[in-house]
Amino acid sequence: MAALNSSSALSSTFYLTGIPGYEKYHHWISIPFCLLYFVGITGNCTILHIVRTDRRLHEPMYYFLAMLSLTDMSMSMPPMITLFRVLWSISREIQFNVCVVQMFFIHAFSFTESSVLLAMALDRYIAICHPLRYATILTPRLISKIGIAGLLRSSLPLIPLMIRLSFFPFCRSHVLSHSYCLHQDIIRLACADIRFNFTYGLMVVIMLWGLDCLGIFVSYVFILHSVLKMSSHEGRFKALNTCASHICAVLILYVPMIGLSMIHRFAKHSSPLIHIFMAHIYLLVPPVLNPIIYSVKTKQIRQGMLLLFLPRNTGSSVM
Repeated sequence: MAALNSSSALSSTFYLTGIPGYEKYHHWISIPFCLLYFVGITGNCTILHIVRTDRRLHEPMYYFLAMLSLTDMSMSMPPMITLFRVLWSISREIQFNVCVVQMFFIHAFSFTESSVLLAMALDRYIAICHPLRYATILTPRLISKIGIAGLLRSSLPLIPLMIRLSFFPFCRSHVLSHSYCLHQDIIRLACADIRFNFTYGLMVVIMLWGLDCLGIFVSYVFILHSVLKMSSHEGRFKALNTCASHICAVLILYVPMIGLSMIHRFAKHSSPLIHIFMAHIYLLVPPVLNPIIYSVKTKQIRQGMLLLFLPRNTGSSVM
């Protein structure tokens, strides 16, 4: 696994890395990862079930929340498959084509989650700034179009990067620095000019994450402007409180995402543990924390969970 002879991408086999220096503890390390993944899947499936079965939640805000839950699960599932294979000592090998598919889904759903958060910011803007037109603007048909557009917008720009990778020769070490495949990680192993992938990849990040961040920021500027014009202190608090969960979800996604991207590009010689730690936070924390935040901060979701997990009479007494 040191330096291998030059090989084409399609015939290449790569080797995934667990937690360097802690290989003998991999089975124990897998326990918290299993718990986090279980909590994330359970929480997001619960959100989806509540939104689907409770007709009171058939509103734009909760449709977008269901999209967020689906995206969270889709983003965390592909890397968890190979992570557990490595930690349980099943296999560290991954074929190039499998690596590219995994890489595509991880990056595509990361961008999709950003698009969903932008749509949720738009939802809050319309609900607070144009409440009387809320139901007529955000119709189920428009919400479906927003979801499809977000998915296409997040996945189509990645195709040139994936195609370009298939033409790279790999003559350096085939050992990846994570237990799953990331674009930034694999291009550094190529024995070819990677300037296109590096530059185009950075442009995609700026155009998608950057524009989403800008859109969210502008939405909240208008929201704050509208809230500050409210005469009632209670009304201002209620309006801002409906945004609290969304703001937390934005921070939970963007802070680790930006940190991981910056580390890969500008801190390549930092400790491998930092790269691995940030990568796992980026993929595991949003799916775990988002259902918890929305169940705590959103009354309707909290009531739905109480009715789901507690007997009817107990749930009604708690509420």
